[in-house]
Amino acid sequence: MKPILVIGSSNADMVIRVKELPLPGQTAMGADFQTFAGGKGANQAVAARRVGGNVRFLAAIGNDELGKFTSGIYESEGIDTSDVSNEQTTNDT
Repeated sequence: MKPILVIGSSNADMVIRVKELPLPGQTAMGADFQTFAGGKGANQAVAARRVGGNVRFLAAIGNDELGKFTSGIYESEGIDTSDVSNEQTTNDT
């Protein structure tokens, strides 16, 4: 199989479950907080790898705990992350 290069986004999705969808302006208490690796590019890379593809992923990921978390997920899936940029960024405006 030919190598597959996926270029796209990588996100850390943070999910809290609530019993009911809150109304506008309403505060709802949640439980069961979880963090998942996501992003359209990352999801495509994982899907391609799971069906046997030889996948490389090109993305920019933060150099923080969430970036390390998502990078670890992709590596555990067997995705080549050598093209992932995880340099420290600043907000110099």
